[in-house]
Amino acid sequence: MQLSIIIPAYNEGATVGSVIDELYRVKFPDFVRDFEVIVVNDASTDNTQSEVQKKLSLYPGLSTVKNEINLGKGASVRRGLAAAKGDVLLIQDADLELWPSDIPSLLNAMHELKIEFVNGSRYMPGIVRPLSSFRRYMANRLFTLLTAIVVDVRITDMACGYKLIHRNLYNKITLTENRFAFEAELLIKALKIKKNNIAEVPVHYFPRNVNEGKKIKIWHVFRIFMAILKYGIFGK
Repeated sequence: MQLSIIIPAYNEGATVGSVIDELYRVKFPDFVRDFEVIVVNDASTDNTQSEVQKKLSLYPGLSTVKNEINLGKGASVRRGLAAAKGDVLLIQDADLELWPSDIPSLLNAMHELKIEFVNGSRYMPGIVRPLSSFRRYMANRLFTLLTAIVVDVRITDMACGYKLIHRNLYNKITLTENRFAFEAELLIKALKIKKNNIAEVPVHYFPRNVNEGKKIKIWHVFRIFMAILKYGIFGK
C-alpha cells in the first residue's frame, strides 16, 4: 500500500507545522510501503506557506502546492488528490482537531476488512474527548441522521475530516463541491456505489472555537444541508 495524505490549509500557520511533525512521527502498519504528504495552501494570508517551507527539507515525501486564489476545502482536496501518487488517499485537516496517531486505526480497518472507505467518527464510544460546542454537535447529528436516512446506512459522523479512500473507489466518483459540503458529497456518493464497502472508526477530537480559528460559518451549514438533499435524494 502506498499512502497519500492530503492537507488542505487556509490560514493555519499556527498549527500546520505541528500537524506535519506529528504525521512523520506516526508508526504506520507494515503493509504501508511508502507515504507522501501534500499540503495544499488555499491562498492563505498568514504564515502558512512559510511554516510548510520550513519542513520541506526535513521530511522526505513532503510537498506543497498553492492556490493563487481561495478556492475552498473541497477544491483544495481535489487538487491534492490529483497530484497524489498513492493507491490509498487520506484527508488530514491542518488544525490539529484530529490527531494523526489515529491514522493506523483507519488503515488497519481498511486492510483487515478489505474495504475501500473508512470514515472517522468523533462520536463513537471508546475514546475520551474534550467537550465541544452543543450547537455544532447538534447540527452535525442532524446532518448525519439525514444522511443516514437518504442512503439507508447507519453512520455516526458525516462531517468528520478523517476520510480514507482507496483510489479504485475514488476514481468512480466525480466531486464538484468546492467548500465544506464536499465531505457530504464524497460520503454519499461512496455509499451509493456500495453500502457495505465502508466502515467507521472512532477518533480523538480536540475541538476549537471561532476565536481559535474555526472556519465553518452559517452559510457553510446551509450549503451542507443542500448537498445532502442534492446528492442523497436527487442523486445529482
